[in-house]
Amino acid sequence: MGLRNLAARFGAGAASVDTQLERDVAQPGGPVGGRVVVVGGSVAQDVEEVVVALQARVEVESGDSEWREDVVFARARVGAGFTTAPGERTELPFSLLLPWQTPVTAIGGWRLRGVHVGVVTKLVIAGAVDPGNLDALTVVPLPVQQAVVDALGSLGWRFTHADVEKGRVRGSDLPFYQELEFAPPPGTRRVNELEVTFLTDARGVDVVLEADRRGGLLSEGRDVVTRLRLGHGDTDRARVAAALEGAVRELGSRRGWGW
Repeated sequence: MGLRNLAARFGAGAASVDTQLERDVAQPGGPVGGRVVVVGGSVAQDVEEVVVALQARVEVESGDSEWREDVVFARARVGAGFTTAPGERTELPFSLLLPWQTPVTAIGGWRLRGVHVGVVTKLVIAGAVDPGNLDALTVVPLPVQQAVVDALGSLGWRFTHADVEKGRVRGSDLPFYQELEFAPPPGTRRVNELEVTFLTDARGVDVVLEADRRGGLLSEGRDVVTRLRLGHGDTDRARVAAALEGAVRELGSRRGWGW
């Protein structure tokens, strides 16, 4: 084996890959598209396949330990079975649909700290180190999701934090779920925090509400979760606020909080 071939196997002089997104902003259920550009390295190489995937960074808890890991939740093969010559440029168009329950990464123009979603591209070449490519994606809320956030704000709930946790809740399609956390209005008794999870589908969204968290949504035997169903057309803030206020009061009454 020549020195160049050997070096290419370990990444030196190997083919490179670059993903160019048409837009780096998308919504759950919407498309993300662009093209993958493969540029040949110092030697000819056989490309087995080119894969584009959606990836999220999620929090994992086990016992007293907590860490983050990257989870792929959608993928598509955009090219396969071709040879790239030294310096040759190959462009491969692609389009992916974001799952409806893709976490949002920005609300109201503000990036959510600790929430990361991206497009990762893998170049599979036999016997070679995959150079890889990752492009950050900004996922903004759907109108009904934004209406929920705005309505909670009008009721005095203050957004404080968001995270993406590994696991499933009833009705979730992905191996993780997002929680948006809100501090209560001044004077609200016995409620430390309200957590909101959107379980969205093509018809609308289940707004999962949990207050005064002790153990999280995955705990067994808990009866503290309330769900509010909204359609994609339910974007009137006043009406959404009224529905949310009723749901939160129901949640409190089920625990005997009083308001």
